[in-house]
Amino acid sequence: MMQRLKILGSALIALSFSASAVVAQQFDPKQGYEIHTVNGLVLDNQESLDTNTKIFISKQEADKESQVWNLIPCEQEGCYTITSPLTQMNVDNSGKGKVECSVIQWSADPKNPNQQWKITALPNGNYVLTNVGTGYNLGFPDAGLVGEPVFQLEPEASKSNQQWQIRKSNLKVVAEALKTTSHNDWENERIYAINKEEGRATFIPFANSEEMKADPAYTRPWERTRSSRYLLLNGNWKFNWVKQPSERPVDFYKTSYDVSGWKEIPVPSNWEMHGYGTPIYTNITYPIRNNPPFIQGQRGYTVEKEPNAVGSYRREFALPADWKDKEVFIHFDGIYSAAYVWINGKKVGYSQGSSNDAEFRITPYVKAGNNTVAVEVYRWCDGSFLEDQDMFRLSGIHRDVYLVASPKVRLRDIHLTSQISDRLDKAELKVKTDVHNYGKKVQEATVRVSLLNTEGKPVSSFIIPTGKITGGQENVCEGTTTIRDPRLWSAETPSLYTVQLELLDAAGNVLEATSQQYGFRKIEIRNNKVYINNALILFKGANRHDIHPQFGKAVPVESMIEDILLFKRFNLNTIRTSHYPNDPKMYALYDYYGLYVMDEADIECHGNMSLSNRESWEGAYVDRMVRMVERDKNHPSVIFWSMGNESGGGRNFEATYQAAKAIDDRYIHYEGMNDVADMDSRMYPSIESMIEQDEQPRNKPYFLCEYAHAMGNAIGNLEEYWDYIEHHSKRMIGGCIWDWVDQGINMPGQPADHYYFGGSFGDRPNDNDFCCNGIVTADRQVTPKLWEVKKVYQYITLEPNAENSIGVRNRYAFLNLHDFNLRYVILKDGVPIAEEEFSLPDGKPGEHRAVQIPYSRYLTSEGEYYLNLEIKLKKDCVWAKAGHIVATEQLLLQKSPNTGLQPVAVSASSKESLFKVVEEEKRYLFFRRPGVEITFDKKEGKLTGIRYNGDNMLHLREGWSLNTFRFINNDVRKWQDTQTEVISFDWKWSEDNQSAIVTIQLQETVGDVKVPYTLIYRLYGNGEIDVDASFTTNDDFNLPRLSLQAFFNPSLEQLEWYGRGPIENYRDRKNAAYVGKYQSAVNDMKESYARSQTMGGRCDTRWLTLTNKAGKGIKITAADTFDFSALHYTDKDLFEIKYGHALPDIYRAEVVLNLDCIQRGLGNASCGPGPRPAYEIQKNTVYKYAFRMSPFSK
Repeated sequence: MMQRLKILGSALIALSFSASAVVAQQFDPKQGYEIHTVNGLVLDNQESLDTNTKIFISKQEADKESQVWNLIPCEQEGCYTITSPLTQMNVDNSGKGKVECSVIQWSADPKNPNQQWKITALPNGNYVLTNVGTGYNLGFPDAGLVGEPVFQLEPEASKSNQQWQIRKSNLKVVAEALKTTSHNDWENERIYAINKEEGRATFIPFANSEEMKADPAYTRPWERTRSSRYLLLNGNWKFNWVKQPSERPVDFYKTSYDVSGWKEIPVPSNWEMHGYGTPIYTNITYPIRNNPPFIQGQRGYTVEKEPNAVGSYRREFALPADWKDKEVFIHFDGIYSAAYVWINGKKVGYSQGSSNDAEFRITPYVKAGNNTVAVEVYRWCDGSFLEDQDMFRLSGIHRDVYLVASPKVRLRDIHLTSQISDRLDKAELKVKTDVHNYGKKVQEATVRVSLLNTEGKPVSSFIIPTGKITGGQENVCEGTTTIRDPRLWSAETPSLYTVQLELLDAAGNVLEATSQQYGFRKIEIRNNKVYINNALILFKGANRHDIHPQFGKAVPVESMIEDILLFKRFNLNTIRTSHYPNDPKMYALYDYYGLYVMDEADIECHGNMSLSNRESWEGAYVDRMVRMVERDKNHPSVIFWSMGNESGGGRNFEATYQAAKAIDDRYIHYEGMNDVADMDSRMYPSIESMIEQDEQPRNKPYFLCEYAHAMGNAIGNLEEYWDYIEHHSKRMIGGCIWDWVDQGINMPGQPADHYYFGGSFGDRPNDNDFCCNGIVTADRQVTPKLWEVKKVYQYITLEPNAENSIGVRNRYAFLNLHDFNLRYVILKDGVPIAEEEFSLPDGKPGEHRAVQIPYSRYLTSEGEYYLNLEIKLKKDCVWAKAGHIVATEQLLLQKSPNTGLQPVAVSASSKESLFKVVEEEKRYLFFRRPGVEITFDKKEGKLTGIRYNGDNMLHLREGWSLNTFRFINNDVRKWQDTQTEVISFDWKWSEDNQSAIVTIQLQETVGDVKVPYTLIYRLYGNGEIDVDASFTTNDDFNLPRLSLQAFFNPSLEQLEWYGRGPIENYRDRKNAAYVGKYQSAVNDMKESYARSQTMGGRCDTRWLTLTNKAGKGIKITAADTFDFSALHYTDKDLFEIKYGHALPDIYRAEVVLNLDCIQRGLGNASCGPGPRPAYEIQKNTVYKYAFRMSPFSK
């Protein structure tokens, strides 16, 4: 490691601290310390036992040894090394004098200034840690998010991201001996394949073209083939599971070994989903000891009890009689994480790379009749250090297993490429074939290629001679053809041609046939933007993990199709296969339905990024990337390759990039090392940071590979991101939301609609529910988050225009407006009064059209009018029926002229006839008249009763009280007990004697925060009650809402409101929720969040009613608008349980109604920025609202 020595001496403090700072007190070098950020995270080496590993800030975990540090004094006063007792390595500035450079751990050298840190106390009790070698402070990005690396920053001691709290730890760390040698293949990073065939494109051989054309997979390659050259080995296999290799049945592969007493397991599957071993969810922290390439236990982890589970699989198969003299291969689409394969007791080979396919030639081992295949699968191997993705760690043969047979001269691989003219009127197709001769004699063959158009009609054919192929060798041969006016493939117009290939022997006999679905399309980067078929493309996408709640990573085809249809129907055009190649069937589906794909290699060493710069790991990196590219190279849907995820930078990515480019020239993405990739990429930037990066003078497109972290009640301010991307950006090409689906899984023996996450299975380490970030639920329910995504991502915008006209802008890249119908509905006070549907005019991509709608004829001087607009498919397509809505908008035509609460009609001739006022025990105050009774508790400062005709609207005397609590994943807060102080309680008659006025001044104390507020009730003789509320925030205010909460009678289950709906919506997530009249049962206002949390919000409400089965109840009308939620749970209830499926356990009979004066926006701070300033509650501000409660009867 290069050392940059820069001794700053006494000038150090002057650079970093105010005059009031003092050198820290002495620290005990034998004492362990936790080093905390001011927002509660801790310094952590993620249990890495390697040098050059970054240091992170993490969530504090009990008994986590990597979060304990010794502070060992150096010669210079006030200076210390920050030493991990677990690794005996020091925190080091990485030998770089650059600001914002990551700090790392490195071999301890107490004399090295790069490892010396001056610790200076601040007046507020925090500390600043300044590197002696550079003078920079230890700090972290402003957001301070879990899992972010720690940097050295330009000294600004007053900034909270450079301040630390140092606390004693009670944890005694005793470093265990590290494993340093192994003779196991699965603990050797240089061994990742033994006897595996080279990677190739996905295709199935057929005996001849007639059989091929009759096969269901001919036009739908994801369907199960019936080829005579294919034998599926899915199904029940004999299975044995042990917790560690020493217990495995070593000789199980022998044909003489009796497995009749073994249980069976379905293939494909994950064995944890069938009760074998423990599912483990962890994001960054390795579930094994961080000592690559060795598999070693870690104290307190699941691997302490299950060191390295081994699954032994066996089954029989009958070799088809007509496969005699054929070449036979066994093909595995995916195995977690390493496997040996035997056929008939003979060892065939070994494979790693859990999401890459593995193919073995088994011709020497198979025999006529019955055969035995045995597979020994290891849960962990050295490859697991490259599979540190944010996901459940599950094991086993999780994708298809099958055999294929070929003649001795075999079409081993096919590579299709095309060149398209600038005018898009001509396409040249190049077909490259790899033909292998497995025989001993020289052979000569030809490949006959036929190209069929999208209707299945031939458009071209040609012959590719193979030349003479020596026995045991392979010839690569090419041929080309040119077609005119090709129908081009895009996500909007997924036109697919069929390329048929027949391998002929020297006599012209067909040896085998196969086909590929292929799309012609042109990809270019111009002016730092991406163009497909000469059209500018914005990639509106999401990241997707392979996961199914019942089957784990063994995702069935039906679920794959369901995901793709939801993508299409909700306006997502891009999928990033985070963070490994998908099942090969999915790419055929992407091609067919039309999605742009960022195909990502199975490389993530998030917990130990140093591997990316280790030469010994280069081969594994390259192998994973090359196998993905070779397999998926013929798919038109693959627009970008991605070299992996969150693995830092290093030489191995340089080699990986070159290896991929040698095969295919598509553009390559990698967020961790932009300089070696073809585009810039970032994760979770704030809008300001995104704009700053976009404006950098770099000659590359800029992509957000992850943003809008959708954990729980989230996806705030999505519109603001896309307003900039679509209308203002210089280099931006789009982004992928994190992520698609909640990674919740079932637990054996529990109901199928219960979804569990990290820690649910006793797994350690775990990251709790951080795997539940989906815009759909685990069982693919559509969420309000997805509706917001659909609205923001839509490709047709509708906007106000001249009177009786609207503007329609076509933002599709290839579709014409005349492919759609427009339906409009005019609403008066939320009620439809007119509607019509008609065809849109011709309008090419990018064009704007004015469309006439005669709405003015329906407007009167009274009422609030809205125009609802829907753009609908005119015809059926492969992913939706005619009438499917692709875009919507709501335009305000006329605001209601009647604003505020209207005067109540005079109801009494004098105050005496208005109410009879009764005061009991100087505490309770009753206002009574026939049919009306209103009660206050003066001691508690609360409205406690509203009786209309004897029916109490309130429940358990719980009238309006202040609620400042909210618990969501984006804004995690613990419940704090509150104290309410009644400052004053007064009442009087109004000056006109037509109402009584009750004024209550209160102060709520929540932790250290005090919130003064005033409630003024005006009581009318007809039972109506006006409520004026005002709340004052001070300098210390940091609470998420100002709301009035009351409990209403359990009989008032029927809810109707006039406001935004019908879906849940919040201040910064309401674009898809339109103003209208909606009805619901209160019990149906809940949402399906994996982790129970605050939910059910509705914004911009004019009025709501709660009624019983007879239609009687209460109406609450806003002076302007309010936001509300109506549930059978309090926010505290929702906070105190863990799982969303446990809501029945906290069900309350009463209706818990919250009327929000203001609530903080959602933002995306579970991993990313919080709400935008416009959606924050401001300090030192008075917030007011008013509403009226009235007796109501339908």
